[in-house]
Amino acid sequence: GRRYPSSGCFSLPKPSKPPFNPPQPPTNNMREVLSIHIGQAGIQVGNACWELYCLEHGIQPDGQMPSDKTIGGGDDAFNTFFSETGAGKHVPRAVFVDLEPTVVDEVRTGTYRQLYHPEQLITGKEDAANNY
Repeated sequence: GRRYPSSGCFSLPKPSKPPFNPPQPPTNNMREVLSIHIGQAGIQVGNACWELYCLEHGIQPDGQMPSDKTIGGGDDAFNTFFSETGAGKHVPRAVFVDLEPTVVDEVRTGTYRQLYHPEQLITGKEDAANNY
């Protein structure tokens, strides 16, 4: 068999150039998260999550934040998940998609219906009929 140095280990050759370190974004850049909720389960879980986010950040079901006296404040943590309109309304950075409109219609008519822009709620006319 093979014999190794008496120390029981061997050394790998040193790389000829330093390892690649990808550039890091500046720390002052705002990061944004887009949530995509698909199908019945995704939409129901997503709607519950956005309700919780609103409760945690003091955002009302219509998107208003009574405790926020400044419009356009960009360094609050919730701006990662919500975008703020010129009128000061906070809108989730989310899209809800289903082939069948029933579950999305529950969001459209539910307590948090004013939170979402209609273009965020995307539906087809009929379901997949288990053809997937």
